[in-house]
Amino acid sequence: MRQDEREALLREDVARVQTARERRQLAGVDEDLRSSPLRGKQLPLRLRNFRPAADGYLTSLGGPLPYMVRLREIESLTAAHERALVAERERLVLEAPADGFDAAWRAVAETWSFHEVNDLIERHNRWFPAESRLPMDPRRGDFALVNGRDYRLRLLDAAWVLGRFPPGPTS
Repeated sequence: MRQDEREALLREDVARVQTARERRQLAGVDEDLRSSPLRGKQLPLRLRNFRPAADGYLTSLGGPLPYMVRLREIESLTAAHERALVAERERLVLEAPADGFDAAWRAVAETWSFHEVNDLIERHNRWFPAESRLPMDPRRGDFALVNGRDYRLRLLDAAWVLGRFPPGPTS
């Protein structure tokens, strides 16, 4: 043990005289406390129910995780399909006879291709629990719910189209 360390330990409980530097620092702290807008108010409680780990730091350096990129791509492809379906519906309203619109719209819904987005949805449903480290729920015997819902996404199909854009008169 070095001599300065030993002396610091031995003088730990001994009162000593404040230096000029320490007095200036304490005066600055007193001024900060007097002018603080939080003076006399209860400070908010910051719960820290986690312990940062090295693997969390390492994964944060790699950018968004694969499931995050995939979810963003699913959302953008779904939005593109919705825009295209709105345009197709408007075209049908103008071209199809009034009594044949429902049948023509159902035919469009049945033949619409969602292959690319459904492939991403299937990959999401298969890999999301592992990639996001989703915990198991022992009561359900399945993975835990995400925001109160199952993590699995529904494939897009004719029922989805007819649910989003029902046949019938448009407003």
